[in-house]
Amino acid sequence: MKGRGERRDRGATVVELAMLMPVILAVVLLIVQFALWFHGRQVADAAAREGARVARVAGPDATGWRGDAESRARQIARTIGPRLLQGVRVRAWAEGDQRGVEVTGTAVQVLPLLPDATFTVTARFGGPVECFRPDDGSDSCG
Repeated sequence: MKGRGERRDRGATVVELAMLMPVILAVVLLIVQFALWFHGRQVADAAAREGARVARVAGPDATGWRGDAESRARQIARTIGPRLLQGVRVRAWAEGDQRGVEVTGTAVQVLPLLPDATFTVTARFGGPVECFRPDDGSDSCG
């Protein structure tokens, strides 16, 4: 025979589950959002790195290196993650003997609770301009 206390506990598990499910769902969505942001960052890093490589090997006296570097970075972003990084903006830069590329975009958003949130990703890579210098020291390379 069942006691009176057992009858009052009927359905308690369903109520507890109903109270916990929104929290569990929010945690799962946060994990997925972080993973998408991280992957978008990896796409931006790869695009900026490849664009910077093109900018650096063009040589110190090259013209048109900016367009080539930006084009290559856009191509990489489009190839690796066309839907993972949206609104991609690419900017080639030069500072003294350093050249590089900066890639900015927005990671995919899956959190419906944050409609105004933007998950912006920025990657900047660069380095010294590469050039050939003969052993006799006759070329000063830019």
